[in-house]
Amino acid sequence: MWYRSASFILDKQQNDDVAKAESRQISPPTPTPAEASSMAGTLQNSNSNNNISAYYQTRAAHHGVVTSDWLAQAQAAIGSGDPEDVISENSSARTDDSGKTFSVIDEFNNWRKQPNLAEAVAAIRALASVIRSSEATTMMELEIELKKASDSLKSWDTTSISLTAGCDLFMRYVTRTSALEYEDFNSAKSRLLERAEKFGEISYKARKIIAMLSQDFIFDGCTILVHGFSRVVLEILKTAAQNRKHFRVLCTEGRPDRTGLRLSNELAKLDVPVKLLIDSAVAYSMDEVDMVFVGADGVVESGGIINMMGTYQIALVAKSMNKPVYVAAESYKFARLYPLDQKDMGPALRPIDFGVPIPSKVEVETSARDYTPPQYLSLLFTDLGVLTPSAVSDELIQLYL
Repeated sequence: MWYRSASFILDKQQNDDVAKAESRQISPPTPTPAEASSMAGTLQNSNSNNNISAYYQTRAAHHGVVTSDWLAQAQAAIGSGDPEDVISENSSARTDDSGKTFSVIDEFNNWRKQPNLAEAVAAIRALASVIRSSEATTMMELEIELKKASDSLKSWDTTSISLTAGCDLFMRYVTRTSALEYEDFNSAKSRLLERAEKFGEISYKARKIIAMLSQDFIFDGCTILVHGFSRVVLEILKTAAQNRKHFRVLCTEGRPDRTGLRLSNELAKLDVPVKLLIDSAVAYSMDEVDMVFVGADGVVESGGIINMMGTYQIALVAKSMNKPVYVAAESYKFARLYPLDQKDMGPALRPIDFGVPIPSKVEVETSARDYTPPQYLSLLFTDLGVLTPSAVSDELIQLYL
């Protein structure tokens, strides 16, 4: 297994003050008031249609037990944190002066309103708030309360892999601590809250760690193919642009919601040369490509990934033409799943609009994602390090045992 730690990469660049300053300035653009208002309206009605995945209704960004070694490594890599990196405690309601009962779903939706926050991290923050607002008097009561809150979040969107994995990892990491053996309940609760907030902070900063790890693989003059919109892939390309690397990007359109068009707009703002392709032009353009970068909805035990529909066929074309396929995924997307084929998982559905009326007798495929087996992937960039697909199962064992 080829492995390079996050702390190794960042330590190597520790003396480069300019690069360090630039990396701290990376942040997604602030939405306009109109966009924020539109997003808020969408979020309020995000789960109104049970047949469509809430993940795709809101067009959220692509989304385990964490070992102490990883926590120490990641904490060293991100340092003490910058003021602009810290999410304000006032951004989510902690208490309700009207006496309204605390709701973990409401808390989760409050966190999701932040455009820079992934869905799984919003769930982690919401679970930390459960500990903060809990009125339990024993550790058993608190654990039961956390378990019920976790189950509620997972049932909010049963098709979201990262949401389920994030909740499971939070529960294993936070509750499996020596704090449970403390005689003093208040001390134990404080310890749990401290670990919960630390877990949330590191998960939030995972994107930056991945962006730093990937920079050695992006060289001047290269052409990168990306598919759909992935926040972590955008972070990688932003970092490369700020490091003054010269490259160009080919973006697939990402039908039917045109997420690739959104990514191409973000790259154009960075003055990165970008070319927009229709999804069916991947094979036609692959000879121009030096590497493929994709995100992931989830990383499964086989080392394969679940991602936006079309990822599998891109990986097939890239493999046939000897082009490396790199995956960027945060560790909270590592899931205890082992799909054997495309139909092995319940589909996450999304609305499809072809622009013309479709006869009722015509069946429309509305599945939103596909499964890419590990043999078509080259490397996975995660906040655990740079992993080969075969190393994923080893990491999952360490995370979940």
